[in-house]
Amino acid sequence: MKDTQIIQAFENAKAHYAEIGIDVDKALEQLDKLPISLHCWQTDDVTGFENPDGNLTGGIQATGNYPGKASTIEQVRADIEKAMSLIPGEHRVNLHAFYGDFGGKLVDRDQIEPKHFQSWIDWAKEKGYKLDFNCTCFSHDKSADGFTLSSPDPKIRQFWIEHVIRCRKIAEEMGRQLGSKCMHNIWIPDGSKDLTVNRLQYRQNLKDSLDKIFEYKTNDAYMKDCIESKLFGVGLESYTVGSHEFYMGYGVKNNVVVTLDSGHFHPTEVISDKISSLLLFLPEVMLHVSRGVRWDSDHVVILSEELLAIAQEIVRANAIDKVHIGLDYFDASINRIGAYVIGVRATQKALLQALLEPIATLRQYEANGQNFERLALLEEGKSMPWGDVFNYYCMKKGVIAGEAYIADIQKYEKEVTGNR
Repeated sequence: MKDTQIIQAFENAKAHYAEIGIDVDKALEQLDKLPISLHCWQTDDVTGFENPDGNLTGGIQATGNYPGKASTIEQVRADIEKAMSLIPGEHRVNLHAFYGDFGGKLVDRDQIEPKHFQSWIDWAKEKGYKLDFNCTCFSHDKSADGFTLSSPDPKIRQFWIEHVIRCRKIAEEMGRQLGSKCMHNIWIPDGSKDLTVNRLQYRQNLKDSLDKIFEYKTNDAYMKDCIESKLFGVGLESYTVGSHEFYMGYGVKNNVVVTLDSGHFHPTEVISDKISSLLLFLPEVMLHVSRGVRWDSDHVVILSEELLAIAQEIVRANAIDKVHIGLDYFDASINRIGAYVIGVRATQKALLQALLEPIATLRQYEANGQNFERLALLEEGKSMPWGDVFNYYCMKKGVIAGEAYIADIQKYEKEVTGNR
């Protein structure tokens, strides 16, 4: 599509939205202030650099064997940079702890330090990115029995407590050097494949471990802790220690940010309905945007009804400054850079539609009991020309608009990833 066509379509869309009281330019300004954190593990199928030959364990798995998987830090960074070049706006990069720059040496999880991530910080500073971080409590000998921070063995618990504390210090250093608060996420794979009679004891162990972890006080200006639940994992179908109820209770009691992952709940349960409740009791919420399909929680994000509902809830709750958005999925069956671009653009499109909603009119209809009018306006919004606005946003940001990015990714595959 030519720039002149994009501009003309945008002007027509802008006039259309003005008829229902929407300032399109203001909506684009707001969208530009909504960074999305790209998960580094889409590039290499959650392998990391601690032990490249290690197996992925802990209730998660990557399926597929599409050519071009990244196998070095340089390749991961190159793939992220390529994805960023096809996504409008300024965004973040989310790292797991076993992606450290260990110089070819084995550094165990309870020994990692900020120096092992300095090259990532320097890279992010050079590229204009900000960083988020995750402790890595899976794919390790000391998580082999399915328990880490909730383990019955105090030595195992202490190992992981030390790991998470060190990760919090690394996140704090990332935030300090980059001048942007780093969100540090804690997710553990703890659970059981079959029945357990010690549910309470495991959760007591987890609570005690978290209490010890948070004894180290961090600077909120540099980092924020998040705790993330899951319904179940592969091989952990019967019992998950870190359930939603556990983390919601712990987060509210201790003022720790709760992470809601859209793939971590029952297939008929949605996180869009949970955002407003958590915001009544916590100042911030972390979202991991994913797409659950049956038992799997990590399909590539698409512009679904639930994704739009999540975006609408953020805007309708006036929570743009209170909700942090990161992606969390990994698909090894398709082009990995393409998976990034599809997911981020889908999330941005959902946010844009939410920002273009005539919320004042909708609220007035609701207050007046005009339910027909409210429903009709919501329905009409679905076919408004928001796509023309998004194409214009891409153009203004110097990013390929529309489906033309497909050819660009195919070219990168032919010249770069296809030669790995």
